[in-house]
Amino acid sequence: MKRWLWLAVGLAVAVLVPLWLGGGEMLGHLRGFPLWLLAVLFGMILVGWVVNTLRLRLLLDDEAQKVGRLKSLAVVMATEFAYSATPGGSGGPVTLIALLSRFGVRPARSSAAFAMDQFNDLLFFLLALGGILLYALFHNLSSNMEWLLVVSASLMAAGVLLCIAMVHYHRQMIKLNGRLLSRCGVSNATRLRWARKLLHFLDAFADTLRLPRATLAKVFALTCIHWGLRYSVLYLALQGLGADLQWAWTFLIQMIALSTGQFSLLPGGAGAAELTSAALLAPMVGKSTAGAAILIWRVVTYYFYLVAGGPIFFMMVGKPLLKKLMGWRQT
Repeated sequence: MKRWLWLAVGLAVAVLVPLWLGGGEMLGHLRGFPLWLLAVLFGMILVGWVVNTLRLRLLLDDEAQKVGRLKSLAVVMATEFAYSATPGGSGGPVTLIALLSRFGVRPARSSAAFAMDQFNDLLFFLLALGGILLYALFHNLSSNMEWLLVVSASLMAAGVLLCIAMVHYHRQMIKLNGRLLSRCGVSNATRLRWARKLLHFLDAFADTLRLPRATLAKVFALTCIHWGLRYSVLYLALQGLGADLQWAWTFLIQMIALSTGQFSLLPGGAGAAELTSAALLAPMVGKSTAGAAILIWRVVTYYFYLVAGGPIFFMMVGKPLLKKLMGWRQT
């Protein structure tokens, strides 16, 4: 119950931030927003779910036959809901692995597919930030934005290098973790069980890396399409409100705001993402326009995930896993 109360408080704060920022003038902006464009924004999210479904099936390779296409889409939507409803998105991978295991997909395989999915995301954002850095060289940029851009690119590069290092030096990492766990008083049986699970995961991840290059290229292309659609929502919302802001800056604002929300450990970054985006966007387009754009952006890319994915999540997950997810931070 406390987890649901925490989510409700986060949602209330997330709504109040743009209302407080925009004031009464924001309502006029919202009334003038084209309904056809709002429908296009929701359609982009639906296309993104289909794209993610295709990406998941490619990464599962031969085991994708165990999960039908519609069921794969339902798994993706339920997983996205879990990301949005749990602190720091911690429920996302748990939901994905649990649902796929019900269809006979090995946990090592599903976790490897998830890891490869995340690696593709990191690679996309690193390349996108590199492109924005090149773009910034020929355009005026505030010192704060320059600092945020450099820090973000550095963190993304560190994440990619860490993933590569884990693959190449996994044996050393297992030994180091074993020593640390031993000093923490963890029993030999538990350490061996965790080590076996890690080795199974690494074997499955290596199998994923050995997929045909054409398949891996398709996965990365789908990754670019998914994030390109999702990170164009704020840009199109601003265009519909009559604001003129380059896509590159809206991309950077969203990435920083959502990263801040993840580090806040609030469900879906509710409140923290709105505050961060407001601080970055308001000086560029004005408070009322920024408040309206942030509200539209979060309705499409956050609340819609909860409303559309929630029923599917509850039908597929059931009470046992739901209780486990809600108490995940306590275990």
